Amino acid sequence: MNETDTLTNLDQEQLLEFALDGFRRILMHYGFWFNEVSHQLGFETASAIEQTVGSKALAINMKRLAKLLGFEVDDKGIPTALRQLPRNDLITLINSLGLNWLANDGVWFQAVETSQEMFTAKRCNDSCWTRFSPYEAYRIKQLLDLPQSPGIKGLAQALSFRMYARINQQTIEVVDDSHLIFRMVDCRVQSARKKKGLQDYPCKSAGLVEYSTFARSIDSRITTECIACPPDEHPEQWFCAWNFQMPE
Repeated sequence: MNETDTLTNLDQEQLLEFALDGFRRILMHYGFWFNEVSHQLGFETASAIEQTVGSKALAINMKRLAKLLGFEVDDKGIPTALRQLPRNDLITLINSLGLNWLANDGVWFQAVETSQEMFTAKRCNDSCWTRFSPYEAYRIKQLLDLPQSPGIKGLAQALSFRMYARINQQTIEVVDDSHLIFRMVDCRVQSARKKKGLQDYPCKSAGLVEYSTFARSIDSRITTECIACPPDEHPEQWFCAWNFQMPE
């Protein structure tokens, strides 16, 4: 039975499901490639290679979809309709991507927690941050064209371009050239729990990994200290706060 015969046996709903499953397989295969290259060659090398792969893969995939679905793309594979979006609509799209990112994170956490238990879900979550934080830092440094060691001011810039910055309210206080205080004023996850009458989610273990690896990936000289993070007690004005410093 050839491929055409196999697809012919599917009804319309099954064909749609199969098509969408193709997107999932592409995403997973891409992630597996990055994970293995990182394992074999190290994270920095993998990130540098992904810089090239990501741009090429995006252009190839979007151009093929454009030809099939009848929309225009530029040489970089960016849809013309997307490029022509007004600034406010583009910002809305970016914010929506942040919400989707958080939703995916939450679905994974809840699925592992349901399948196993809270401890395993937290352990998986914390481990994910050891990979995502430095990757996000690498991508932001590329976007902003930051130097290798941009110092505290570079970190202040980078913190404003994290996915979390699109969905949470935060403050960044640059005390001086060697000292920055970051506060998460409104955390979407914690605020939702608060509205339900639940205690804060104890996210300190993840935060210690998340913020320290992000800061070091922006500038290896920066040290990170937790001021307070759940389950620590904290004031009503913020949920967690972090101290970033450069050595004297």
